[in-house]
Amino acid sequence: MIDHTLLAPEATADAVAATVAEAGELGVLAVCLSPSMLPVRAPGLVVATVAGFPSGKHHALVKGSEARLAVEQGADEVDMVIDVGAAVAGDYDAVLAEILTVREAIGDRALLKVIIEAAALPDAAIVAVCRAAERAGADFVKTSTGFHPAGGASVAAVRLMAETVGGRLGVKASGGIRTAAAAAALIAAGATRLGLSRSREVLAGFPE
Repeated sequence: MIDHTLLAPEATADAVAATVAEAGELGVLAVCLSPSMLPVRAPGLVVATVAGFPSGKHHALVKGSEARLAVEQGADEVDMVIDVGAAVAGDYDAVLAEILTVREAIGDRALLKVIIEAAALPDAAIVAVCRAAERAGADFVKTSTGFHPAGGASVAAVRLMAETVGGRLGVKASGGIRTAAAAAALIAAGATRLGLSRSREVLAGFPE
């Protein structure tokens, strides 16, 4: 269930190599890295990356091009950030259009996760954006980048997102998950994937 994540701006090639090695050691599903760090050798791991990260304030065509290049460089999954301002303004057609743009850019060559920054949105917008992601052909909705000042994953947001997509899409909880208790609560609320930068600490809190 875990995307072992390194998206820090100061990440170096050595740090990426160490993250990939740790992901392999921990036995997680995926490693999530900045697109500029691709291609990367990660045997036995799914390679995930991001597009329009972290602000989402990139032109949809730029997000699509970034995602397509990442897939060409070996990414198996792309986590794209929506234009959060469009969602705040209630312009869900714009959100739908940009998700469609990225989906069309990568086709069926990679799994698409849509980061909605749930902590910055009211419940009605969370529901509407999740519905837009489903209509656009996304595979997952994701709570957060982990960089937004409004906060990261919450149990309430994950529960609402899971209820909205009804098992038709996955739900990735990401942002500020630092303990096994927090991870377990998010899983119980409906998370089917976790984005963690502290995977070892979180996993240490679960029984073998």
